[in-house]
Amino acid sequence: MNSNSLLFSPFPLPNGVALPNRLVKAAMEENLSNPNLEPDKALWNLYETWARGGVGTMITGNVMVDHRAMTGPGGVVLEEGSQLEGFRQWSSKAKFAGGKIIMQINHPGRQVLAKLGGEVWAPSAIAVDIGKLSKLLGKPRAMTKTEIEETIQRFAQTSSLAEESGFDGVEIHAAHGYLISQFLSPIANQRKDEWGGSLENRSRFLEEVIKAVRKNVKPNFIVSVKLNSADFQKGGFQFQDAKEVISRIQTLGVDFIELSGGNYEAPAMQGESRDGSTLSREAYFLEFASEAAKTATVPILVTGGIHRKQIAESVLESGVPLVGIATALALNPNLPNDWKKNQELENRLPDPSWKSKTLKGLANMAMVRYQLNRLSENRKPTAKVSPIIRLVMDQIRLTRLTKRYQNWIRSRTK
Repeated sequence: MNSNSLLFSPFPLPNGVALPNRLVKAAMEENLSNPNLEPDKALWNLYETWARGGVGTMITGNVMVDHRAMTGPGGVVLEEGSQLEGFRQWSSKAKFAGGKIIMQINHPGRQVLAKLGGEVWAPSAIAVDIGKLSKLLGKPRAMTKTEIEETIQRFAQTSSLAEESGFDGVEIHAAHGYLISQFLSPIANQRKDEWGGSLENRSRFLEEVIKAVRKNVKPNFIVSVKLNSADFQKGGFQFQDAKEVISRIQTLGVDFIELSGGNYEAPAMQGESRDGSTLSREAYFLEFASEAAKTATVPILVTGGIHRKQIAESVLESGVPLVGIATALALNPNLPNDWKKNQELENRLPDPSWKSKTLKGLANMAMVRYQLNRLSENRKPTAKVSPIIRLVMDQIRLTRLTKRYQNWIRSRTK
C-alpha cells in the first residue's frame, strides 16, 4: 500500500472503534463560545467546514471541566448542570460526513489569566515564570486533597456528558503546562504527599483521572491523552519521563496518546524552547514520537508544525500511525481532500521575528484564532496578516470576552 492510500486508510483503535483515516485535526483554542460558555453556531459552522474537508477525526479545542478555571475567555465549559443541546448540535455537525469527534477536556491549573479571575489551583503555590509578563497570570495556591479528588471527578463527569452529547470520545489534556501537566512537572509540583515527589507520585493524578473517566463511559467510547514529550525546560519533565508515563498509562484503557510539548514558559508547541533544543523543522515532535512508538502498546499521534503531505507520509513511515494537523487546517480546511489530489498547502502564516518567546507565542495564537473566526463565519482564511495587528486585535477581542465572562460569573453568584 503506498503512503497516500495509507494516509487515507481506516485505523482501528484498541477499543475496536475504527478512525476513518490517519489524519486528525489537532486541538486549537477557538474562544468561540456563546455568552453562556456553550457551543453555538460559530463552533458548529467551523467543525462542519472541517468535516467537509476530509479529515477523519477532529479533536476540539479546550473544553473546561470547571467554570471557575478557564484557559481563556470565550472558552466552552461542560460540567454538571450544563445545557446539552448546543453540544449535541456540535457533535452532529462534526460527524455529518462520517468522521469522528473527540472532545479535549482540560483544567488550566495555574495557567489562568489574572484579569479573568476564578480559582487558580496548582499542585504547589509556584507561579508561572514568563519574565516581565508573569503578572498577567494569577497567583496560584496549592490544591487540598479534597480539591484534587473533586477535580478528578469533574473530568469523569465531563466525559460522561460528552458521551451523552454524541461525542465519540475525549482527550484528557495532560500537556502544555495545564493542571495535569503541572502535576507531572518536577518544577511545578513540589508536593511532599502522595501526589508529588517521585515520578510515580507525580503521575498519580493523571492515572486517577484516566481510571475515573474510563469507569464512567462505555467501552467503545474513545479515551485518549495528550502528553508532553518534554516541557523543554532545564530540570523539568523530560523525554525519559514521558516514556515512563506512557508505559504507566497504556494499561488503563487508553486508546491513543498524542505527543506534543512545551508550556507557557517554553512554548515548544509553537516551535519555541527554553533549553536550547532546536524545533525549527516541520513535525517538531516526530523524533520523540517515533522513539516512543517503538515501545508503546497503544497508538501514538504526533502533532506540531505539520503542513505538507510528504511530512505526513514520513510520520507514518517512522512508525507513528496517526498524524495531527492544526495550523495547516486553519489555513486550508480542505487540506485532506487536496492531498488526495496531490495538491499542497501554499499559504503559511508570517513568523514574527521578535525576541520575546511569549509575545511570539501570543501572536501565533492570535493569527490562528483569526483564521478560525473567519471559518466560523463561512469566510475564507487568509495568510496575509500582520502579526502585530492581529495580536492587538486579538487582545481587544479577549478583553471584551473577559468582561462577558466576569458578568456571567457575577450573574451565577447572585
